[in-house]
Amino acid sequence: MKVICIGRNYLKHAEELNNQKPEEPVIFLKPDSSILPRNQAFIIPPFSNQVHYEVELVYKIDKVGKYISKKFAHKYYSTFTIGIDFTARDLQAKLKEKSLPWEISKGFDGSCFVSKTWLNKTDFNLNEIHFSLLQNDKIVQQGSSSEMIFSIDEIIAYVSQFYTLKIGDLIFTGTPSGVGPVQINDELEGYVEKEKLFNLKIK
Repeated sequence: MKVICIGRNYLKHAEELNNQKPEEPVIFLKPDSSILPRNQAFIIPPFSNQVHYEVELVYKIDKVGKYISKKFAHKYYSTFTIGIDFTARDLQAKLKEKSLPWEISKGFDGSCFVSKTWLNKTDFNLNEIHFSLLQNDKIVQQGSSSEMIFSIDEIIAYVSQFYTLKIGDLIFTGTPSGVGPVQINDELEGYVEKEKLFNLKIK
């Protein structure tokens, strides 16, 4: 399986990092080794002093597809959840300055956290899913799928031009504004609407 991530998909987040609004989805991948094992805390890696949280809506592909049209994209997923794209921001900035690929700042071991609670898409209006992240009981990120520049169906149609989507693949759809650093002993909580989907400790 593969983890497909979409960057700069919320305008305010793009602006807070001084990035322009993209004309097409910005794609990067995380290896399967980046997925944080269930019930394990996130451990800040020794190579970064500025690891940021980025909460995102995550969709799971449940049907193989290639060159999928937008009008049929909804047939390729039935559940979603939220996750965190942990980013070594200092390492990413250093690589960007040199115009080098920055995959290692996004795809390091444990950098991909996915809630174990999956929600059925038929129970929600996919165009207006509200989600939030709390850091030590304080709300740090709030977003809605209505704020996404590219919808999940548009993302699937675009991504499937380049990659065959397979059962179990995960699509991270981008983060809203409010990203920030994590510290040892932090506690992160993620919500969709008013339902708590995860609690994650930082070590």
